[in-house]
Amino acid sequence: MTFPTKTGTLKVPGAKIYYEAQGSGPLLLLIAGGPTDAGVFAELSHFLADRYTVVAYDPRGNSRSPFDGKPEALQLDVHGDDAARLIEALGDGPAFVMGNSGGAQIGLNLAARHPEKVRALVAHEPPCLMLLPDPSEALAGNKEIHDTYQREGVEAAMQKFMAMAGLDEHSEDEEQQAPPPPEALETFERINGNMDYFLAHGLMPLSLYQPEIETLRTGKPDVIVGVGEQTVGEIANRTGVALAEKLGTQPMQFPGDHGGYGPHAEAFAKTLHAAFARA
Repeated sequence: MTFPTKTGTLKVPGAKIYYEAQGSGPLLLLIAGGPTDAGVFAELSHFLADRYTVVAYDPRGNSRSPFDGKPEALQLDVHGDDAARLIEALGDGPAFVMGNSGGAQIGLNLAARHPEKVRALVAHEPPCLMLLPDPSEALAGNKEIHDTYQREGVEAAMQKFMAMAGLDEHSEDEEQQAPPPPEALETFERINGNMDYFLAHGLMPLSLYQPEIETLRTGKPDVIVGVGEQTVGEIANRTGVALAEKLGTQPMQFPGDHGGYGPHAEAFAKTLHAAFARA
């Protein structure tokens, strides 16, 4: 069944947030990470819209969510407030929330600072480096990526970023898939256009973010940490496991890798619904 997609914008302090909504039922907010935007959740939303009103959005500074003025350094509190305002504007009560990567960090901020807005959160592979037993190597690696961007530009920096995150290991599998549809190509182009902002203003704030563990341990709202079945040993999987350990919970395995919500959308949606059902 196909559900029509409604697009809109929400004015927030300092920016305008673009969102896409489809389906019916309780609100489910999908939060994209890093330089990505709502478009990466197109397939996943299709498999969720029969159960939820699915809202995906472009985080401020990315794609179709411009700043009012000059770009500003990424602030997790500001992004958490943006998510809370979207839930208040588009829902009629607390929302289910799923964030991936940096979007999971936004979700953690939202759950800690606006718990009344969240029914349950799935934080899928949040790269909270400060939760590692010794984050110094990972932090130094991200600092080198940032410095490489300053010296050599986006391409050189992203090569180092992909290698450090382990994302380049999955590129061969992606190359064997069918050519992407036009909508996916448009999303890819928008994401490419966000790389300068991500590397200049987003990478290091995300690297240094520390979730409010004691607040999140209360269980209000429920926080489920997701990790990819194919990412064992990779840094975002390890930070996810570390977060679950500090919360006193077990991580939940999701299909695929760090971006498994795309190529494994249907299975990912079923796992996501199971996670919310147990919350």
